[in-house]
Amino acid sequence: MSAEERRESVVRAAITEFARGGYAATSTETIARRVGVSQPYLFRLFPSKQAMFLAAAERCVSETARILLEAGADGEDVGQCMAAAYGSLLADDPDMLLMQMQTYAAVAAAEASGDHEFGASVRTVWVRMWDEIHLALGGDVEATKNYFAHGMLVNTLTSLGFPAGHRVWDAFWETARPMAAGSPPAAS
Repeated sequence: MSAEERRESVVRAAITEFARGGYAATSTETIARRVGVSQPYLFRLFPSKQAMFLAAAERCVSETARILLEAGADGEDVGQCMAAAYGSLLADDPDMLLMQMQTYAAVAAAEASGDHEFGASVRTVWVRMWDEIHLALGGDVEATKNYFAHGMLVNTLTSLGFPAGHRVWDAFWETARPMAAGSPPAAS
């Protein structure tokens, strides 16, 4: 593998490991083991654990945005198409939701401790996603706010493990509800 291919493998492994263990509890040794490289090699690809985490967090946000933006269909409600695509993403790759939640927690903890730089790159990628979704929703500020608010509720309910059929899902679009017990809903 080339260094770029190894770097890609590290980002994918970092998403999985940080998603499941969080920033503080995930060791670079665990990531290196998942990729099949030594820790010294890992640090030739990324200068620090923080750099690996931020690369994973940025990838998570940018990949989520890409999937949502590709979901729009002619003649269909763009928001509902993106909601369904998000539900498919969560069902197909639950680590993406876990990584989002770990990212929010890690950035908030860094901010609380006075480290305002830690989350700067993640905020940049997140704002880019906001702007792209905003345009996809016709530049409507209210629709954009509602879409993201709806998505955070989906993230919370899914993270808390509310099953399909639970009354908390009743207010969601039909396409944004979990389809089977334990599956995530289709909304962002």
